[in-house]
Amino acid sequence: MLPANCAGCGTERTQLCPACRHVLATALPGPTLLPWAHAAAPYTDPVRQLLLAHKERGALRLVGPLGEALGRAVRSALGARAGGAPLLLVPMPSTRAAVRARGHDPTLRLAGAAARSLRRAGLDARAAPLLRHARPVADQTGLNAAERRRNLHGALTVLPRARTGLGSLAGLAGRHPILVDDLVTTGASLAEAARALADAGLPARAAATVAATVAAASVHPTG
Repeated sequence: MLPANCAGCGTERTQLCPACRHVLATALPGPTLLPWAHAAAPYTDPVRQLLLAHKERGALRLVGPLGEALGRAVRSALGARAGGAPLLLVPMPSTRAAVRARGHDPTLRLAGAAARSLRRAGLDARAAPLLRHARPVADQTGLNAAERRRNLHGALTVLPRARTGLGSLAGLAGRHPILVDDLVTTGASLAEAARALADAGLPARAAATVAATVAAASVHPTG
C-alpha cells in the first residue's frame, strides 16, 4: 500500500509533507477577536486543508501535529500563567448526529492530543468533555456575528455531574478549564461555551484553537 498524499498540499507519497508540517510548527500563535482566545495559525491553506481532512475525511493521522499546534495556542493564551495550576482542556461539543456522520468526535480527539502535547512540555493537562448541546441550533453558514450570537445563546450547557464543580469528576478537581476548538470565526461559539461554564461555576481561564479566520485573527506565520 502506498502512503496517502499530503492532506495539506497534495504532495504524493507522504502523509504530511515537511513543508506543511513546518507551517503548523512555526506559525506564531496570537490573539483572536476575543482577547482571551488565541489561535495557532490563520485559517488558510494548508492549515485549512489539514483541518478539513481530519474533521470531515477522518484523516486521524493528522491529530498529532494538529494537537501540537493546539497545545502551542493554549500556552500562548495562558502566557506567563502557563506553568501554574493544572489545566483541563474542555472541547467544544459536537452534536450526536455530527459524530455519527463523521465516525469520530474531531474536537474531543484534538483536545486529547493537545493535552498530551502539553504534558510532554511539562504542564499538568487533561482533557474532558464537560459541555453538551441543550437545544438544536440553526446552520451557522451565512450568518453574521450578531446572528450567530442570537442563534447560539443558551444552546450549550454543562453536564450535570460537573455542575457542582470538578470535585465530582474523578481526578479533575482543582483544574482550570481551558476551552479548545479547531477553528474560531466570529467567536460566538466560544463565547456561548464560556457563558455555560461560568453559569455552572466553572469559569474558563482562556480559550485556544488550531486556526482562526483572517477576520477573527491576528496570527501570522513566522518567516
